[in-house]
Amino acid sequence: MMELAGETPFKCEICYERFSLFKTLSEHMDTHAGERPFKCGVCDKIFSNTTSMTLHMRTHTVKIPIRCEVCDRRFSHSGNLEKHMRVHTGEKPYKCEICDKRFSQSGNLNTHMRIHTGDKPFRCEVCDKNFCSSESLTMHNRIHTGEKPFKCEVCHKMFTHKVGVKQHMRTHTGEKPFKCEMCDKTFKWRGALNQHKTVHTDEKPVNCEMCDKRFKHSAIMKQHMRRHIEKKPVKCEVND
Repeated sequence: MMELAGETPFKCEICYERFSLFKTLSEHMDTHAGERPFKCGVCDKIFSNTTSMTLHMRTHTVKIPIRCEVCDRRFSHSGNLEKHMRVHTGEKPYKCEICDKRFSQSGNLNTHMRIHTGDKPFRCEVCDKNFCSSESLTMHNRIHTGEKPFKCEVCHKMFTHKVGVKQHMRTHTGEKPFKCEMCDKTFKWRGALNQHKTVHTDEKPVNCEMCDKRFKHSAIMKQHMRRHIEKKPVKCEVND
């Protein structure tokens, strides 16, 4: 594409720098990867560009006319309602051509594709670790900041992410969603189920690094390791 001297029709919505080519703008946007400098003055929600923030502001300033007939949630645009309905219908029209995994949103598919390409455009400025999505980077940053924005409404324990709260709630509800298909025993955690499954097989996935003996569970292996640690070396006495 020919660059027209003096013309800069493409504007960065984050820093407002202008470019003559869309390709140059796209490359420039990589410098803002993960940034969300635009904040809603009403609810403090943050956005990566002014367009998204403007659309969000309508939820505060105008009546939201479009309503979901299933859950009563309202939307300012019919397109947003159409995407939302996939939550209820289970529709996943976007398919990964590599592993056939399906997604309800095109953005989720794009993020998933980075698993196959190895692309990790979002970098932590503290430890330089890279991530494939801005959401993953945001959650990671809480390791450095100590932020725990999610709270258990029962015991008020705080967590760094929503999944942590959901898993923690099982300690209050007693829910055991993971069931062994061989004996129907149920567990609160997937890891506990995986560990239990070895009871039904001869599998011994955990090995001792000192003697190569294998065990079904890491807990048994740790007990075994104490024998190596606590074992005192035998002193050899040499008789003249």
